[in-house]
Amino acid sequence: MHIQSHYNQGFTLIELMVTVSIAAILLGIAIPSFTSTITSNRLSTNTNELVSALNLARSEAVKRGQHVVVRKTGTNWENGWQVFVDIDRSTAAKEDVLDTGTDIELRVYSALPTSYTLRGNNNFVNFVRYQPDGRSSNIGSFALCNGSNTTGAKLIIVNAVGRIRQGADADHDGIPEKENGDEITGCTTGF
Repeated sequence: MHIQSHYNQGFTLIELMVTVSIAAILLGIAIPSFTSTITSNRLSTNTNELVSALNLARSEAVKRGQHVVVRKTGTNWENGWQVFVDIDRSTAAKEDVLDTGTDIELRVYSALPTSYTLRGNNNFVNFVRYQPDGRSSNIGSFALCNGSNTTGAKLIIVNAVGRIRQGADADHDGIPEKENGDEITGCTTGF
């Protein structure tokens, strides 16, 4: 004799609908948080790429005893940049420009994703040059943003001796401050 169980193993339609509803509510709350985390991580990754290029140029300038240049490869810095040893500096036209016949290309960095902007201030419009003693050709900074949004932006500062650091966010509003304490005001001009 077999006794059949009157209970079926499984979910009722109501239980399934409640579970799906709870899952949808949790996803609706979590997705915006994930989006901002992904954007922040991408900004950090792109910032680290520029910082590594600047550090490479500085260390190679000291190691080789030559001028080493980080120069944008397109109209704007977000189009990519290259690092090269600037050996041929015989004329003003050949300074800080890659001459494939004599200069040594060390590394080329690809363009940033289309929504990102990377701009140098007036001192770093086209290039940053490191001298054989490791000093930078200028004091300046770069602003890296997701589009024109300054919230969450990154500010990369090159000081007088060529060292690189990120701009602080002292008031914790997501907008970094320049050397003078003022927040950056834009990501494409006048930061």
